[in-house]
Amino acid sequence: MSRAELRRYSRQLLLPEWHAAGAQERLRAARVLVVGAGGLGGPVVTQLAGAGVGFLRVSDDDTVALSNLHRQLQFSLGDVGRPKAETLCARAQALNPHVAVEVAPALTPGNAAALLAGVHLVVDATDNFAARYAIADACAAAGLPYVWGAASGISGMVSVFGPDLGLRDVFPDAAGEESCDEAGVLGPLPGVVGSLMALEALKVLGGVGETLAGRLWTFDALSLHTRVIRLRPPPGRATQSGLTSTKSVL
Repeated sequence: MSRAELRRYSRQLLLPEWHAAGAQERLRAARVLVVGAGGLGGPVVTQLAGAGVGFLRVSDDDTVALSNLHRQLQFSLGDVGRPKAETLCARAQALNPHVAVEVAPALTPGNAAALLAGVHLVVDATDNFAARYAIADACAAAGLPYVWGAASGISGMVSVFGPDLGLRDVFPDAAGEESCDEAGVLGPLPGVVGSLMALEALKVLGGVGETLAGRLWTFDALSLHTRVIRLRPPPGRATQSGLTSTKSVL
């Protein structure tokens, strides 16, 4: 790393666990696909860029709306009408010029293989189960781990999924689920959930700490009540690497 990078990441490098694992070098070599550039994707992309993840591909085809601004703080009034992915990538590049960024279209079954090509980790920052299932299926086909999160109303959830246990195993039926546009959302909630998703991504990439693989974190914004629920793979499925493994994906 250059002297500028060492200064930039010095507060992370002071952490014994981070330094001993060579986590910063792993981040520098990491390639991540973030699907969704809104309430969850904003804190994910900016914090991964700030932490020094070497390459970020941001997938979204939405534009900034006035109703986004109470929670999507990566945007300002002047961004209304602009493409979210392009605007968020520009913010990430301005935050950290050592990080390469790439704007990508929304993930679909037809382009999923191309969007996942060459990445080590996927972060699902979408806001509806149709998109979430498409990402889960694409990651399952590619054998990639993915950080998943959801924020709606006053509730949030985060987990880390992979070949041993996927989103469809935990939520096989999403009937009745509503997006933020339908159910509303308390402004700071996506920031809380997105920040935890970014933290999980850093742990997965750096091989540091215990991730939420095999566990589901839930949060109630009004009571501040949290739970961590232990998850199990479906009966008869042989696990490949252990649900709570912290081994880096790099």
